[in-house]
Amino acid sequence: MFSPLPIKHISLQVLTDDLPSASLILAELSCFSPDPRPYAEQALPEVPGHSFRHLYNQAKARLEKIVSQVDFELTSDNHEAGPINEEELERVNEWLGTAWETCSGFEEASRIHLEERRNIDQLESSLANFRNLNIDLGQLQGSAGFLETHIGMVPRTQVNQLSDALGLDGYLLFPFMESESDTHVVIVGAGDRETTKLKPVLDTAGFRALDIPPELQAEPEAAKTQLDQRRDAVEVESQKLAEAIHAWGEASRQELEQAAHTVHLATPYVALGEAARHRGDLSRLQGWVPNEDIALVERSLREKLSNPFVIETRDPAPDERPLVPSVMRHSRLLSPFSTLVTQYGVPRYGEVNPTHLFALTYILMFGMMFGDVGHGAVILGTALLLRRKLGTFTAFGIAAGLSSILFGFLYGSIFGYEHVLHALWIAPLTNPLYMLTVALLWGIGFITIVTLLNIINHLLQGDRLGALFADNGLLSLLLYLGLLGTGYSFYSTGSISGFWATLTILTLIGIFAHKLIEQEASIGERILVAFIETFEAITGYVSNTLSFLRVAAFSLNHVALAIAVFTLANMMGDTGHWITVVLGNVFILVLEGLIVAIQVLRLEFYEGFSRFYSGDGKAFKPLTL
Repeated sequence: MFSPLPIKHISLQVLTDDLPSASLILAELSCFSPDPRPYAEQALPEVPGHSFRHLYNQAKARLEKIVSQVDFELTSDNHEAGPINEEELERVNEWLGTAWETCSGFEEASRIHLEERRNIDQLESSLANFRNLNIDLGQLQGSAGFLETHIGMVPRTQVNQLSDALGLDGYLLFPFMESESDTHVVIVGAGDRETTKLKPVLDTAGFRALDIPPELQAEPEAAKTQLDQRRDAVEVESQKLAEAIHAWGEASRQELEQAAHTVHLATPYVALGEAARHRGDLSRLQGWVPNEDIALVERSLREKLSNPFVIETRDPAPDERPLVPSVMRHSRLLSPFSTLVTQYGVPRYGEVNPTHLFALTYILMFGMMFGDVGHGAVILGTALLLRRKLGTFTAFGIAAGLSSILFGFLYGSIFGYEHVLHALWIAPLTNPLYMLTVALLWGIGFITIVTLLNIINHLLQGDRLGALFADNGLLSLLLYLGLLGTGYSFYSTGSISGFWATLTILTLIGIFAHKLIEQEASIGERILVAFIETFEAITGYVSNTLSFLRVAAFSLNHVALAIAVFTLANMMGDTGHWITVVLGNVFILVLEGLIVAIQVLRLEFYEGFSRFYSGDGKAFKPLTL
C-alpha cells in the first residue's frame, strides 16, 4: 500500500519450441516484465528468434504502410489466440509484400494527385497577382517586337518616384493593383534599346519582377477557367482512386485481419529480446513478476504448456534494487494522484510510495487555500459534467471540490459571502495571525513527516549511516526540532531552554563533523564546504517551513478578492451589481483556483518530495498484447 508491490525474479526453462507459447501466455497475463540483462552466456550462448524477429519487423512495417493507405482498423477479436510459428509468420509476410506492391501503386497515385493540387494552388496564388488585368498575360513576359514590357511589384512609397525616373527614359508605368504595402505595376517601353540603364533604376526602387508561368500565359479569366478544369479533373481521379482503394480493402479484409492478428500474436515473442536465451532444444527466459501473481503464472503455464517446464523464483538481491521495476497498482480514486506523482518520478523498488500522502495532503491544502462552498460546488459539478473528457481525473476534480466545500463551511463562505453561513471554525480575515500560525504548524508537521519518510527509505535500503547522517536524516530532523524548540521557548518565555539549545548544538556538531569527514580535500576546503552545507541545511528547513505560510496567505487572499468584487458591485446599479458579482466569482474561480492548484503542487514537490523521494525508479513494463 505504502510502497511498490513486492516482486520476485523468475527464471523459466522451457523447450525451445514452447518459447513462443510461453511468451504469449505471459503476455496475456500482463504481469511479467522481461529482464534483458545478459546471463548464462556460456551455457546458453544464443538469443533465439533472429530470423523470426526479422520477419516480424518486416511484416509489421508492411502492415503499417498498408493500413496508412487502406481504411482498416487493426482488430483481433474474432480470432483464436495461439502461438505463431516462423512458417506462419513467413507466409503472412509474403502476402503482405504482395499486398504492398498493390498499395504502393495507390500511394504513388495519391502522391501525384497531391502534387497536382499543390501546383494548382501555387498557380492560383500567382494568378491572383494579375486578376485586375484583362489582357493576354503572355504578351507581358519579356519583349515582343517593338514593345518591351516588365511586370512586378514596387513598394507603394516608391511608385511616383519610379514613374518619374522611368518617364525620363521613355518608359511608361501602369499600376493595376495595390496591396497593403506594395503596388503591382506594368512597365512598358520601346523595344530594341539598351536596357542596362533600366535595371539599376528598378533595383533602386525595390522592383520585384513577377514571373508568369506558361500555364498562365492567357487572359486571367481564361487561365482561371483552365485551372478550375484541372482541379475538377484531379478531384475526379482522386475519387476513382479512393473507390479503388476501398474496393481492394473490402476484397482483402479477411486476409488483412488475419495478417494483423498474426503480427499481434507474434509481438510477445519478439518483445522478449535478450531476456530469452537458448542452446539447441532448451531455452530459458528471465524477468520480474509481482509476488501476488506468481501463483497465477505457474497455474497458467501448467494449464497451457503441453511439455514440462521448470520455474524458479527468488527475491531481488540487494545490489539489484536499482534495476528492479516498481509495480504501482492503485484504485480508480487514487489513479489521478498517482499520475501526478509519476510526473515527478517513479519510486525506487522498496522506496515509500508517496501517492497516499500526496492525495491526502494535496486535497486538504487545496481546501484550506480555496475554501468556499459555492466555488467548491462549481468545481464538483464541472468535474461530474466533464467526466467523460476528464476520465480518471474526474476523481481529482470531485475530491478538490468536496475539500473546498468542507473548508467553505468551516470558514462560513459561499461565493464570497461571509454573512450567509455561520463559520464552523473561523472566518480567515477575522484573525489573520491565527491563520498564519495554523499554516506554520501545518508546515512543521508536513516537513517532519516527510523527513521521517526519508529516514525510513534509507533503512529500507539498508543504509543506516544515511538514515542517521544524510541530508534530511535523523540528525537533520533533530536539528530541525531543536531549532523549533529553541525558537518557541524564546518566544514564549523570553529565554532559551537549555534542553533545546543543547539538542541544537549537539546535532549541529554531529552534522558538521560528518560533512567534514566525508570530504576529500585539503583541511581548509573541507571546513569551508562543511560549514556551507551545514548552514544550507538550517536555511533549507527555515525557508521550507516559511513556504507553508502561503496556505494561510491564499485563504486570506480568497476573502480579500471577494471583498474587492463586492466593493465594485456596490458601486453599480441593481443589474450591474449582480453582473459584477457573477463575473467576479468567475474570475476568482478560474484564476485563483488555477493558481492555488499550482501552488499546492509546488509545495508537494519542492517542500515534500525533494526531502524523501528520489523518483529515479524503473517503471514496471509488462509483456503484454
